[in-house]
Amino acid sequence: MANTSDIRNGLCIEFNNDIWTVVEFQHVKPGKGAAFVRTKLKSLSHGRVVDNTFSAGHKIHPVRIERRKYQYLYKDDMGFHFMNNETYEQVSLNENIVENHDLLKEGMEVEILFHAQEERPLQMELPTDLIVKVTYTEPGLKGDTATNAMKPATIETGAEIKVPLFVNTDDKIKIDTRTRAYIQRVKD
Repeated sequence: MANTSDIRNGLCIEFNNDIWTVVEFQHVKPGKGAAFVRTKLKSLSHGRVVDNTFSAGHKIHPVRIERRKYQYLYKDDMGFHFMNNETYEQVSLNENIVENHDLLKEGMEVEILFHAQEERPLQMELPTDLIVKVTYTEPGLKGDTATNAMKPATIETGAEIKVPLFVNTDDKIKIDTRTRAYIQRVKD
C-alpha cells in the first residue's frame, strides 16, 4: 500500500476497477486548504486518458507491471500471435489490446506489458519508430516541395499515412508509430 507521495510518471496503479498508468502529476499546496495531487491517468485496457485529483495522503494501490520483448508472428481469427524469443512461449492477444495493429510487420519485435501477479497481458507497444516501404502513393509534381503539403500513402503493412509530396512509390520511409506521422525518407 502506498500513498500520493509515491506517485511518479510511469507508475501503474489500480483505480476504479482498472489499471492506469500515471502520465503526468503535480503536487499542489494552495495557500488555503489541504494539499492535493493533480494527475493525468491513462487506462491500460481502454487507452482512455482521464484527469483525476487525489487528496494528499490518499492511499493508492500500485501494480507491478513487467515489460517483455516478443516477436510478432501472424494474425488470424483468434487474434494477434506473438512469440517470446527467449522461452519460445507464444501468446495470443485480442485486437483491443493491440494499438496501431495495422502497423505490425511479421518478425517485428514489440513489448508486451504483463500484470506481474496475474500473468495477464495488458497492452502491446510498438517500437517508437518504424522503417517501412511505400507500396502506393500518387506521384508528386515537380516544384511542389515548397509547401508543407501532405498526401496519403499506403505502406507495406496496409496502413495509410500522410507523407510529403516528394515521397514516391517504393521509397523507404521512417514513421513515428505513436502519432503515425512521417519522420524522414530513408536511403537503402
